[in-house]
Amino acid sequence: MADTTDQTLRAILTDVLGLAPEQTAAFKADTGLFGHLPELDSMAVAGLLTEIEDRFDILIEDEDVDGEMLETYGALLAFVSAKTAQG
Repeated sequence: MADTTDQTLRAILTDVLGLAPEQTAAFKADTGLFGHLPELDSMAVAGLLTEIEDRFDILIEDEDVDGEMLETYGALLAFVSAKTAQG
């Protein structure tokens, strides 16, 4: 399940942000996202979260969204994994 979540999240970042698949494939847990990727600005965050909700069939509440969850790839992956585990 974790591998599927990781692969799907990388695909979402590739699709929504228009990144090269090789770029997202190279993301490590400490790879910076918001504030590090010019493609991930405040406008792109809304699209990213919507796509995550759609593909993982989860609901992301406003209070769930903070700077930490978007700070690194690992933080975003951990957030999505936790939300999908809640079912």
